[in-house]
Amino acid sequence: MTAGAQDTTAPERLDVVIVGAGFAGLGMAMALRRAGRESFAILERAAAVGGTWRDNTYPGVACDVPSHLYGFAAHPNPRWSGVYARGDEIRDYLRDVAEREELERHLRLRTPLLSADWVAPAAGAAGHWRIETGGDEPGVLECTALVLACGRLTEPEVPAIPGLETFPGALFHSARWDHAADLDGARVAVVGTGASAVQLVPELARRGARVTLFQRTPAWIVPRDARPYSDEERDRFAAHPDELDRLRARLYAEGEARYASRSGDAAAAADARHAALTHLRRQVPDPALRAALTPGYAFGCKRVLLSDEFYPALASGRVTLEASALAAVEGATLVSSAGARHEADVLVLATGFASTRQPYAALVRGEEGRTLEEHWSGGMTSFASTVVAGFPNLFVLNGPNASLGHNSSVLMVEEQAAYAVRALALRESAPGAALRVDPEAERSYTDEIGRAAASTPWLTGGCDNWYVDERSGRLTLLWPGTVDAFRSRLARADGSEFLHVRTTSTGTGHPDRKPSLRGEEP
Repeated sequence: MTAGAQDTTAPERLDVVIVGAGFAGLGMAMALRRAGRESFAILERAAAVGGTWRDNTYPGVACDVPSHLYGFAAHPNPRWSGVYARGDEIRDYLRDVAEREELERHLRLRTPLLSADWVAPAAGAAGHWRIETGGDEPGVLECTALVLACGRLTEPEVPAIPGLETFPGALFHSARWDHAADLDGARVAVVGTGASAVQLVPELARRGARVTLFQRTPAWIVPRDARPYSDEERDRFAAHPDELDRLRARLYAEGEARYASRSGDAAAAADARHAALTHLRRQVPDPALRAALTPGYAFGCKRVLLSDEFYPALASGRVTLEASALAAVEGATLVSSAGARHEADVLVLATGFASTRQPYAALVRGEEGRTLEEHWSGGMTSFASTVVAGFPNLFVLNGPNASLGHNSSVLMVEEQAAYAVRALALRESAPGAALRVDPEAERSYTDEIGRAAASTPWLTGGCDNWYVDERSGRLTLLWPGTVDAFRSRLARADGSEFLHVRTTSTGTGHPDRKPSLRGEEP
């Protein structure tokens, strides 16, 4: 190498690497910048930011959280089109936030994570994460901290249906919508009656498609009460930010109040159940169809859906409800578990996502060479729903017990990002230190979650849901409490969840000092 030449093979060094550019990744990046941290990169496997709102483009895709609550606190949007935002609006909102926050220079688009390995401290150096990337910017990065902001609804779940590969027509998952498929007048079969199906089935019917809907289990559905905002309302929100703040506060309080009915409060659940059944009765006059659409499990056991259009679409005769699961595919013939046979030109799998087994977990290897997937072999665990024993300086956003069934998940992401920034500041109080979660702290937090969830409908309501890990029977996706309770729980995390500071071989740091997120010495 000639004098002055650089070794281009040397890994790029950064303080933080964030994986994912949806709400969680952008939220983490914003928190870092507000803390004065600029040494970070955001890896995104796709060609644009947006996460699930970039990927899901099926007809009718929209949010079921009020639009003025489903956004970052620092970036209110007075121009939402209505009470509930469309998917494309949310995608554009996230792109606008990335631009306003000047995150483009930190973004590495079309750059998937291939592997992440914790490298233990060597002589004269601190431990760090070694990241291998592919795509447009293949290479190696080294960073002090790794943030997994990969989302929980990213990898479509494709059921193992005998003969599925023999279907001759267009076949795709709702999260990978094939916009080239000709649906007008086509015989379209939709498998599943979850949140995506409830939104897309009315749209398909409006387009003139002849829809057959395979329903394994009916959902509890309550009125959506959606409406557009007028130009005058949007102008008023823009001119009077205080009014928008008050609306957001009211929507937040209403969301927190919904927790009672979702989590099993007897009176609140009875009222919500009555509202749902009244909604069904008013929109579906046929008693036989109504019976097929009536859930036989506790309110809140599965995700409660919001729709004013799904029941009318089924009652109109434009949709055929097959009240049993798709059991087999024989070419263009779809066979239900009840033995009914239906012909289809297009098959849409609205079958959800790999939620309890996160695909990224196999790519992340912590201390002693153990993968995150192995650590989570009995279901996801963590402390503060954010940090994991055996994986130093690692933060998982929107991961274990960080989802909500009653309020905006963006609120949870912002709390986790704030916690991560506090923890990073703590690490820097002892040079060369690593934030290593005490396994006992993780066990204690997991037990705490278990006790809080034990009597809820998610575990006792008589249904199968995607909140519970099938391997352990534990609630691993939902936070079993309000957002206020989550904020309080993270505020109580004072650093005692981390083991004594581990120093480098240079002797820096304070191995006998217990760290504190509040900054004071014990």
